[in-house]
Amino acid sequence: MTGTTDLESKLNDVLRRLDELESRMALRDLVTDYCLGFDTHDWDRFISIWHPDAVWDIGPPFGKFEGHEGIRKAVFEVLYPVWRETHHLTTNLRVTFSDPDHAHGVCNVDCMGATRDNVVQMVGATYTDDFERRNGVWKIARRAVTIHYFNPIPGAEMKAPS
Repeated sequence: MTGTTDLESKLNDVLRRLDELESRMALRDLVTDYCLGFDTHDWDRFISIWHPDAVWDIGPPFGKFEGHEGIRKAVFEVLYPVWRETHHLTTNLRVTFSDPDHAHGVCNVDCMGATRDNVVQMVGATYTDDFERRNGVWKIARRAVTIHYFNPIPGAEMKAPS
């Protein structure tokens, strides 16, 4: 009987570790889809990463937005009117699990963008995420943004090569 219990224990451990690996990949995809969705103005991709009751706390000078409607307002009424284009690069994603369906993530982001009046800006920030798996699907429940710098780059242009 001990052999079966030991084997079951090992199998359960392997299944737990496999689930965590698959979950880590799903969470990385959420972080990536945030950048791709926002930068390419792909609303369906962008909104798909958020739970319907998610909170996106961008902080000063932008604000805090709740639920899909609040996130839509942030994108279409606050951010897109300011930015002509953006290019987000996230790095150093660190994920920790509190249980199989809840995880916490921290990553750095560099974003270069051009405002509607063609001022190139460099933004450096940290994203702090609470991820939740609901009905088998991982999404962001809360994202807090800490902006470290938000600076114009005098004389810089963002234009395609000729």
